[in-house]
Amino acid sequence: MDLNKLMARAKAILLSPKSEWAVIAGEPTTVADLYKGYAIWLAALPAIFAFLKSSVIGTSVLFAGTFRIGIGAGLTTMVLTYVMALAMLYVLALIVDALAPSFGGQKSNIQAFKVVVYAYTASWVAGIAVIVPVLGLLLMIAGGVYSIYLMYLGLPQTMKCPPEKAAGYTAVIVIIAIVVGAVIGVVVGGIAGVGSVMSGATYSSSSDDDVKFDENSALGKMQKWGEQMEAANKQLEAAQKSGDQGAQEEALKAVFGAAFSGGQQVESLAPDRLKAFVPAKLAGLDRSSISAERNGALGLQVSTATATYSNDSGREVRLEITDAGNAKGLLGLASWVGVEGEKEENGRHEKTFRERDRLIHQEWDSDAAYGEYTVVVGDRFTVKVEGGAGSVADLRNAAEQVDLDGLADLRTEGVKN
Repeated sequence: MDLNKLMARAKAILLSPKSEWAVIAGEPTTVADLYKGYAIWLAALPAIFAFLKSSVIGTSVLFAGTFRIGIGAGLTTMVLTYVMALAMLYVLALIVDALAPSFGGQKSNIQAFKVVVYAYTASWVAGIAVIVPVLGLLLMIAGGVYSIYLMYLGLPQTMKCPPEKAAGYTAVIVIIAIVVGAVIGVVVGGIAGVGSVMSGATYSSSSDDDVKFDENSALGKMQKWGEQMEAANKQLEAAQKSGDQGAQEEALKAVFGAAFSGGQQVESLAPDRLKAFVPAKLAGLDRSSISAERNGALGLQVSTATATYSNDSGREVRLEITDAGNAKGLLGLASWVGVEGEKEENGRHEKTFRERDRLIHQEWDSDAAYGEYTVVVGDRFTVKVEGGAGSVADLRNAAEQVDLDGLADLRTEGVKN
């Protein structure tokens, strides 16, 4: 991946689309190159940040408090969303190409794919805003609207339709996109040709050795992540050429490992190991139940230990400790991009912040005297305490009854490069 070229193109299409579309229209390229050099990277942004919001930060629901999707379910949703988004590009390109003559344009599969991929740029970038409360939704809507505008500008350049017909052409595409988006999860597996394009999207591409960022900066870590993805892609390409099914499965696991864990294979802690960190008492309450499990698919493993603490007066606190395993790279990503924020409304207070080397998210409902406190330890483990208390500080004190330093010491256990 040429990170410098990707960033320059994204910036140009967003800030000077009229002149950039003329450049794009004249560029020789292929569908596979557009996937591997542009789409697979930017399309990952909404999926990754939606995962961080749903499974790490949490989503607030009026009158229902804040909930989080489990790490395992969140990862599954993220992968499916990402794959469907990439498939959607190909389906829409076929539709754009097929409609071209109806609006005075010229059919061209590659030009159709160009206009779809680059028009999506605004929507993909705006997808990062999902982690921003309230304002994030407005930014995402604005990104979607701007993507429609980008398509409107790009159709005359790429598909050679008369400018006066571009509005109608765009409107039809948008309507069809809404319909296709609703059913793509059902039909994507049966669309002829998508499988081969998706495989092509994982092929390796040349990297830009001239551009280097500070390895400790967010861009530096993202660049390293991209290089690891490129190496995994090369492994997958070689496996596909060999025809060895076993090698292909291992290579696919390497791609997932590069995407989620920073190029490492991580075996999450065995349930009993994680269960050992669950104390017998918490916040002055006796433990009433405990469970632990480890789940995995495609080389991804996540371990979770949960416990409930209660007393005779009905007070209850719940503890959840999660080893993100191969998904630890995503927790690290939350730290790289500086996920922080604070919100207060109708007696509810939420805050996400960094303290030393830990990412912390806390919520408190003063009316209900109920809240939760979550801390990410070693960019791999999450410890969450939820329930009734005198204050969020009480929940924090309860979380600190867990051996957080002991968990941090296990950050490299089961990790293989």
